[in-house]
Amino acid sequence: MNEQNPFFTRYNTPHQTIPFNLIRNEHYEPAMMEGMRKQDEEISHIIDDPEPPTFENTIEMLEKSGDLLDRVTTVFGNLMSADTNDEMEAIAEKMMPLLTEHGNNITLNDRLFQRIKSVYEQKDSLHLNKEQEMLLEKTYDGFIRNGANLSETDKGTLRKLNTELSMLTLQFSQNHLKATHQYELPITREQLEGVPEHVIASYAQNAKEHGKEGFIVTLEAPSYMPFMKYVKYRDLRKELYMAYNTQCTHDDGFNNIDIVRKIVNCRLQIAQLLGFPTFADYVLKNRMAENKENVFQLLNELLEAYAPAAKKEVERITKLAKETEGADFELMPWDWAFYSNKLKEKEYDLNDELLRPYFELSQVKKGVFGLASRLYGISFMENKNIPVYHPDVKAYDVFDKDGSYLAVLYTDFHPRKGKHAGAWMTNYKEQWIDQDTNSRPHVSVTMNFTKPQDDKPALLTLGEVETFLHEFGHSLHGMFANTTYASLSGTNVYWDFVELPSQFMENYVTEKEFLNTFARHYETGETIPDDLIERIKSAANFNIAYACLRQLSFGFLDMAWYTRTTPFEGDVERYEKEAWHETQLLPAVEGTCMSVQFSHIMSGGYAAGYYSYKWAEVLDADAFSLFQETGIFNTETAASFRENILSKGGTEPPMQLYKRFRGQAPTIHALLKRNGII
Repeated sequence: MNEQNPFFTRYNTPHQTIPFNLIRNEHYEPAMMEGMRKQDEEISHIIDDPEPPTFENTIEMLEKSGDLLDRVTTVFGNLMSADTNDEMEAIAEKMMPLLTEHGNNITLNDRLFQRIKSVYEQKDSLHLNKEQEMLLEKTYDGFIRNGANLSETDKGTLRKLNTELSMLTLQFSQNHLKATHQYELPITREQLEGVPEHVIASYAQNAKEHGKEGFIVTLEAPSYMPFMKYVKYRDLRKELYMAYNTQCTHDDGFNNIDIVRKIVNCRLQIAQLLGFPTFADYVLKNRMAENKENVFQLLNELLEAYAPAAKKEVERITKLAKETEGADFELMPWDWAFYSNKLKEKEYDLNDELLRPYFELSQVKKGVFGLASRLYGISFMENKNIPVYHPDVKAYDVFDKDGSYLAVLYTDFHPRKGKHAGAWMTNYKEQWIDQDTNSRPHVSVTMNFTKPQDDKPALLTLGEVETFLHEFGHSLHGMFANTTYASLSGTNVYWDFVELPSQFMENYVTEKEFLNTFARHYETGETIPDDLIERIKSAANFNIAYACLRQLSFGFLDMAWYTRTTPFEGDVERYEKEAWHETQLLPAVEGTCMSVQFSHIMSGGYAAGYYSYKWAEVLDADAFSLFQETGIFNTETAASFRENILSKGGTEPPMQLYKRFRGQAPTIHALLKRNGII
């Protein structure tokens, strides 16, 4: 078995990329078990070393341990999001407690910690460089934060809590995926009156893929969002809205209500065991924001700045709805997208379907890749010899401006069964330097864009183009990584800094000079007209304040769950509605619940960190304002952004990196200006 398991041999592939074509489900478990065994051996070698602890024989050796385990869990974890199946879900349930226990065995190993502590206490006399200092700090602090200083009794409690939390987050994620994919709304052609043909064709394709006749709407974004925007029958919009917003609240085997309570309480117990009053205090100690007071200050500052404008936006939409439906009409959440779209069409003569023909996916890809080429001089070439995990996926060799190999980039664009909703960037291999070898990263961007149809290529909305730019920004952070240690490489930075490179790229979506490089009508080849670009720019801030309050609502909800000092035993839905009530501008709907499907803060990495999107938005607006001063394609400014932000990873405190690039600390002024608030 071992000889046949691709994880046990050097990969015979371009750049030693993952041999997806050889990996079978039965390979994961034995590779994980062997990976844990090997890392245990490596840890034993460190703690049994008769030589006194040094940075090299303890900190660096620990950093390099677990290569096999890291490789197999990286592939498995990424595919659990991008291309999972029932067999993989069963493997995850079996292996998660074992992997958690393995991690606990390392971080709670007192002999190992004493060696780390010994090195840490000598740090001022070791003459380490900045990156070595950061690795030492991160390693020592990581052990403290994972319970190294606890009593043996408390260590035992922490082990149980960590295992419980890992299983709860897995269950939460699996329930949400299954709830999303089990739902389908059959619909007639007549009920789709007024819906663009392109969207109708996608519903027909859904039915075909489900082995049925007619039209089917699902809860995946490319299906749900156009339905809410274009379907004129209010009862149908309400039906789909309720289906979407009550996912994981039903007694159908996918209910997450009690799991939310358990996750929140489990995290609180862990934080308090480690000496923090709340889980937010625990998390924010290692963030740019530093503490919950600073987070609330940002959220409240933005709420105060944007709420008046958001209320006016709602008044305008309500006015249009009443003019259409009658004076006693009450605007409900399932009406928002529909009437917003009507007003946008009326005021700007602009909608997604007008723009979609100019955003054919292969052209958008050329545009996004071309933007990176123009800013940084890098180039992309598809490499069909690199194995991929699904036929939808493409792999590219990425070359630096001097022609040298920089990275591998995988792209995965369309929804399918077994793929989670949303969009994300991840790595299959981090970048690191060992002696004279700079081992380059393998990066992936995964999205759920509108699919091609029988007679049409994939035509994106402007929002999908923006999402592409966002995830591609993350990928540049990964691809430009140039650090010694993998754990400090690329996107391994504070959570409230990680969104800067991604959100920075979104600024280009309304720039004429960028759009003119790729936006061509997929049938006629006509370049997107100037007046259409002007309308895009004019409409860029349409309902921007409402969108801000929506993001703030998620931030307040996140903080409400994780600034608790006592366990939660109450009503999840009621607690949620109280947590974000100041941000809500439309009537609350009984029975709906966000928390039970809020993967970011329950099963993802954003617990007590969702504010990061707004935090980074302040940074990205401020950073882009420098490009606006020097030229949005200015290669010198771009080189500085690459050198000071994108290549440095987590090797220095992020505010230091930012100030080095920008020359000053950020303020919210640029964001307020960009959004037309001032």
